[in-house]
Amino acid sequence: MPGETERTTEGTASLLSEVAAGLGRLVKGEMMLAKAEAVEGAKAAVGGLVKIAVAALLALVALNVLAGAAVAALAEAGLGAGWAALLVGLVLIGIAAGLALAGKAALTLRGLWPDRAMRGVRRDAEAVRSALSEEGVRHV
Repeated sequence: MPGETERTTEGTASLLSEVAAGLGRLVKGEMMLAKAEAVEGAKAAVGGLVKIAVAALLALVALNVLAGAAVAALAEAGLGAGWAALLVGLVLIGIAAGLALAGKAALTLRGLWPDRAMRGVRRDAEAVRSALSEEGVRHV
């Protein structure tokens, strides 16, 4: 029957068109997710860089205070204002070290690669692959 063959061909073409459109929407959605993950990772990296910059600034101040403390300690040769400055300098160095470690931790590659998007793409590809290989599906 020629009419039945034409309807089957039209139905197949329509189905392929719908599949192509669905795949296009799927890829677009995965790309949007990847972009959102990249932006999130970049924000985390900027936060880490700011912490490192603050740590460097505090370290410079601490070195200045420690140098003043060493001079005052040598000048007085006893307990007094110099030891107080030394204590303040050591506390600032501790804060700077903590900020530097926090900044380094924020710069890990954990947020720079779009892991969720990649898992979604793999899952989608597997779903399409399994749907095409199911029994009863004919390859055109």
